[in-house]
Amino acid sequence: METKTFLVTGGAGFIGSAVVRELINNTQHRVVNVDKLTYAGNLESLQSISSNERYSFEHHDICDAQAMAEVFAKHQPDIVMHLAAESHVDRSIDGPGAFIQTNIVGTYTLLDVARNYWSTLQTEHAEKAAAFRFHHISTDEVYGDLPDDGSLFTEMTPYEPSSPYSASKAGSDHLVRAWLRTFGLPTLVTNCSNNYGPYHFPEKLIPLVILNCLAGKPLPIYGNGTQVRDWLYVEDHARALILVAQNGNVGETYNIGGHNEKQNIEVVQQICDILDELRPTEHNASLNSASYRDLITYVSDRPGHDQRYAIDASKIQADLGWQPEETFESGIRKTVQWYLDNESWWRNVQDGSYQGERLGLGR
Repeated sequence: METKTFLVTGGAGFIGSAVVRELINNTQHRVVNVDKLTYAGNLESLQSISSNERYSFEHHDICDAQAMAEVFAKHQPDIVMHLAAESHVDRSIDGPGAFIQTNIVGTYTLLDVARNYWSTLQTEHAEKAAAFRFHHISTDEVYGDLPDDGSLFTEMTPYEPSSPYSASKAGSDHLVRAWLRTFGLPTLVTNCSNNYGPYHFPEKLIPLVILNCLAGKPLPIYGNGTQVRDWLYVEDHARALILVAQNGNVGETYNIGGHNEKQNIEVVQQICDILDELRPTEHNASLNSASYRDLITYVSDRPGHDQRYAIDASKIQADLGWQPEETFESGIRKTVQWYLDNESWWRNVQDGSYQGERLGLGR
């Protein structure tokens, strides 16, 4: 297989780092990681591959057009995988401006730089230009809320975002498609369900619950905990993204889901049960209870909280042959075990800007 250069934006983030590790560990491609290193960007997530000769890191903001143009000129990418984004719904409620700037303005900036680079390739290296791809990674949250009737998000579901985060991602999706239709830039879009797995910044539900359990802190459940999400193991997602970037058809959208619909309360209870087995409460000096389930507490719901997301991933399976390797049961056990085995990683994260406090109250 021909060795290509992948430019991955946001490659120090949760999903981005999984993509970078997968590319380095299981392909022969070169990887250029462009990351601003905000609070959720962590180069420790890439220590295992950081010395590989096929990997390089560029510390830049995607909103910096000059820096992006220099990165493109220096590395001459064949495929752009755009994952850089502000991604936490709660933070978007507290401070929408950063989401507009990074997710919309940043995506525009990157698209414009990519278009100029691609246009130059067309005159100087037609074969490389013909193979160039811009793959934009998005979320199922752009589709809004699903009724509890068994229906699923498909690639044709109309957009109806609920939060500043999902609205900013919807805007970036539309920009990517416009750059294809107006300028001919060869783009693809993927929309994924909720990711979980190793190296996940602990503001999100699963890592927050794991670490709160270990610290003997309350496990806050929004509302009644019956909100439903489709859970996708991050390494399954990384494999899907690389497959789409290489083999997906230009102009297509592919929904990527884990076939794992779970209520939030079910997820939390399952984590508690695994920890009861792997790290029993009697061995945890922070606890005076028989089970981690005793830490569950209900708090006021998030403003504008969608009740249900669920992905129909039949298109990517039919067209590209992808399906997840992990069930939720196998993936969540691997995830809990990883946090037990990698305390130094999450201790370093917790010593930073986030101490596990609740976000997204809209105050």
